[in-house]
Amino acid sequence: MRAARLIRMVLLLQSRTAMTAAELARELQVSERTVTRDAQALCEAGIPVYAERGSAGGYRLVGGYRTGLTGLARDEAEALFLSGLPSALREMGLADAGDAARLKVSAALLPSLRDASAGAARRFHLDAPGWYQEPVTPALLPAVAGAVWDDRTVHARYRRGGRDTGAERELAPYGLVLKAGVWYLCARAQDDFRVYRIDRFTAVTVSDTRFDRDESFDLPAFWAERADRFARSILRTEVTLRLSEAAVRRLPHAVDRVAAQDALAAAGPPGPDGRVTVTLPVESLDVAYSQLLTLGPELEVLEPAALRSRFAAAAERLHALYRSTP
Repeated sequence: MRAARLIRMVLLLQSRTAMTAAELARELQVSERTVTRDAQALCEAGIPVYAERGSAGGYRLVGGYRTGLTGLARDEAEALFLSGLPSALREMGLADAGDAARLKVSAALLPSLRDASAGAARRFHLDAPGWYQEPVTPALLPAVAGAVWDDRTVHARYRRGGRDTGAERELAPYGLVLKAGVWYLCARAQDDFRVYRIDRFTAVTVSDTRFDRDESFDLPAFWAERADRFARSILRTEVTLRLSEAAVRRLPHAVDRVAAQDALAAAGPPGPDGRVTVTLPVESLDVAYSQLLTLGPELEVLEPAALRSRFAAAAERLHALYRSTP
């Protein structure tokens, strides 16, 4: 632990002109007294750390000293490619590796380029979860992420329908996907690739056995295909609608975008009143009611009769509310 901290201290000093004891203590998450002891230990080891006293003082490396300790370890190199996703690194337990990788890269850069990482961080940030959602990190995510990085099989129990079935599956974990704040595992189960929500795992045991990864497996392509398949599989009901020109423009923003685009593409020409009749696949009548109600009078439900009746009742309630001046 201390050896890693001493290396980190040298790299920090190499990447900057000088640092105060307080700055080093903050970066290393230790006390200023520990920083003083570590600086002394580095001097005794032959690394020329020089301490300047006074308000403008601090620690620096003497004579342009450069260390050869900037080679990346495997976990640091892997974390570096995710360094634009700090929350994802933290949730997978790779925050320390990401910090170490960025520091080593910074130490290896020319002095004129050492502010590049800070400049990028000031200009780009990815906030993965959707609005009005409180992201929750699955407790088993670090174990699953470790297995993914190391190509180790896992034995996992999975919750379906709100209950743990008790059945254990052996999985070859190929990749992780963070979608709208929810973590998914893409894994091979027997001879088939499947997708699992990690927050539904109730137990995970990482084995010592490594699996042979199929190098032809394309994680982005696999996820895109499965996500499209899932989106279409839940659209089990159809509704028939008459849309105004405004509703035609707004429909893809109110319901499943692909389903709306397909329905509009298959529609015939507008009628004499300028409205277009479409047949739209939806998840359920309840979901369709909540989604389509946002289009208000720009939309008329033709079928099924049950949904049309709900819209008619809603229109009557609105009319009762607005027919008199408050």
